[in-house]
This record gives sequence, structure tokens and C-alpha cells, in this order.
Amino acid sequence: MNILITGARGFVGKNLVTNLYNIKDGKNRTRNFEIGEIYEYDIDTEPALLEKFCEKADFVFNLAGVNRPKDNAEFMAGNFGFASTLLETLKRYENTCPVMLASSIQATLIGRYGESDYGKSKLAGEELFFAFGEETGAKVLVYRFPNLFGKWCRPNYNSAVATFCNNIANDLPIMVNDRSTELELLYIDDLVEELLDALEGREHHCDYDGLEVKDSAAGRYCYVPVTHRATLGEIVDLLDRFKNQPESLVMPEIPADSFAKKLYSTYLSYLPEKKVCFPLKMNVDERGSFTELLKTANNGQFSVNISKPGITKGQHWHNSKWEFFIVVSGHGLIQERRIGSDEVLEFEVSGEKIEAVHMLPGYTHNIINLSDTENLVTVMWANEPFDPKHPDTFFEKVEE
Repeated sequence: MNILITGARGFVGKNLVTNLYNIKDGKNRTRNFEIGEIYEYDIDTEPALLEKFCEKADFVFNLAGVNRPKDNAEFMAGNFGFASTLLETLKRYENTCPVMLASSIQATLIGRYGESDYGKSKLAGEELFFAFGEETGAKVLVYRFPNLFGKWCRPNYNSAVATFCNNIANDLPIMVNDRSTELELLYIDDLVEELLDALEGREHHCDYDGLEVKDSAAGRYCYVPVTHRATLGEIVDLLDRFKNQPESLVMPEIPADSFAKKLYSTYLSYLPEKKVCFPLKMNVDERGSFTELLKTANNGQFSVNISKPGITKGQHWHNSKWEFFIVVSGHGLIQERRIGSDEVLEFEVSGEKIEAVHMLPGYTHNIINLSDTENLVTVMWANEPFDPKHPDTFFEKVEE
């Protein structure tokens, strides 16, 4: 299958092209189609190449368009004029392969979009594509995208999320006129997955009731079934928490497939080099060191403990707190004794055989570095972050 992508160097185009090459090169084996040539066409591409691409293409993604012209008249030229050139070229080669159009929810011309020149140009492009389908019999897939966000989206252009992520990551000011303004947001990876579904003939169809999508197998339009709604205030508050994570060590909740998870990935893609790496506070003494790595609101905290040769650490117990000790380097012994008992549980541990050992509630425990030369490195997880006001930690040796 030969695939033509117009607007290939734009935000959506770059993400789609990169993922198509993952399939073509065998790095992504989750899809059931083979890719021959990937034709990338953008504003600087030699126009004559469009002839070849339109002759050979087996599927066309038309992602080209104008978002921020100097003159509003450029909307129609960029969003309607090029679409017309593309479709006329396909007709000239009698190529009736499926064609996809990246349109916008603004094409509804409803509410605040009623006077949108951008929306009018997108609507004109839609009607042009539908007419092409009726005339030639080609399969036409028209997507009306809401606000897009994700890696590689250009800040200070046409995405508030990209601008917020970039500015907050780089300590630049942001402006929020109304925190209650709600956006419908589509994440780039969800969009790309839908476009790959379309290549397999499994696109999702819909109709519109005003601005609302109504799923319909026979619908005139296509849509991405996974979108999110968030207010500007919610977005900024999440980004502030992400920004503060290196200092607080607290990882906000990021449930699977949630907006927060996708926004965090987006935010990280805008970090400047100086913030990609950040220091952690090492608590160092003659025995070694202890460093908190990560805290969560509901799932405890992670730490790393380094014990020098021959050193014993721990010698305490907890009422309710429990932990995992995972030795990743060195050779050690973990001992645990239930309070009020003389029986000692012993676990020899090594970085050569990584395993997790429970530190049981009501058991005093320690960890001993058995090596005379090597440090013992232990990754620790506790079921709750350490609270200095309620430490639930009581000194008692395992063995006298």
C-alpha cells in the first residue's frame, strides 16, 4: 500500500508519518497491512511530485491546511484551493483510492464558530471532498477535529495546551482569560490510532447534532471516539502540579487512558534540557545514604538505600506501614522478627537474583551488607509516604 500524506511536516502529519514508518520498518507489528511507499508532501515539496504521488497512491491523508494566515483570504486558498488541486490531480489519473480530509469542528459554523473564516474554508473543503466521492465513487473520510494536543505541537500558534505546556515548562508567563472555559481535546496518539484504523477500513463514522457527535455506522462524517473535556483552569492546575513534581516528589494521579496521563506526556515533551535531569536530596552518613525517589498520593513512595560494606541498617518496626526491599546490586541479608517472638526470618539477597522481600507490619527488620568491598543498593517501596508527624517507626534490634 502506497500512502500519500499532505501536510506531512505539520503536527498531525509528523506524528502520522513517524508511526507509518514504524509499521513499514517492522517496529510496530500490531497492524494488518503492509506499506510500500510513504509519499510526504508539504508546502516546500516540489509541486511536480504531486502528480507522481497522486498516480501511485493507494490511500491519501489530506492534512494540509492554513491555520494562522496573515490575511483571512488565505484560509480559502489554503484549505479549499489546495484540496481542489489534490482532487483534480487524483481525477486526472483516475485514482479512486480512499481519501481522508482533516477538517475542524469549526466547520459546523455553530455558536462561536458562526463567523469563522477558518470554519467556512473547512466547510467548503468538506463539500468538495463529498462531491468528489459522489462523482468518482472514491471512499471519502471527513474528520472534524476538536482541539488537538500532544508532542511536537507548535506552541504560541493554535493550541492553548501546547502554549501552556511550553510556557510552564520553560518558566514563561501564561494568560488565562476565563478559567471556566471548557475545551474538547483530542490527543495526538488517539488521533493517529484512528487514522491507522482507517487504513484497515475500520474507521468510526458519525453524524452531528449541533456540535455533538452521534455515533452512526452509516454517518456521513468520521470521528475519533476518544476525546476529553477539561477547563482551562483544570489544565493549568494539572500543569502546575507536574511542574512541581521534581521538588515535591509527589506524582499526581495519572489513571490509564486519562486526560492527566496524556497531558503529562505532552508537558514532558516541552521540558528544556536543564530540567530533563534534576537533583534528589541524598541523606548521607557514615553508613551510606538514603534517598526518596518518588511519592504518590495513594500508592506509597519509592526510595533507594545504599549501605556501605559490613553495615547494618533498619532495626525498626511499623504498626501498619509495610514495605518491599529489592536489592539490585551487592550481596546482603534481610532479617525480620515478629515483635514479642524470638523467631527470626532470614532472606539472603543479591543483585544477581533480583527479588522483592516484604517488610511485614509488626516485624522489626534490618538489612545487612555481607560484602567486605561492595556497596549494597536496595530499592524500597513503602505503602505510604513518610509522615514526620506520624512516622510509625520504632527502634528495636532484630537480634541482641
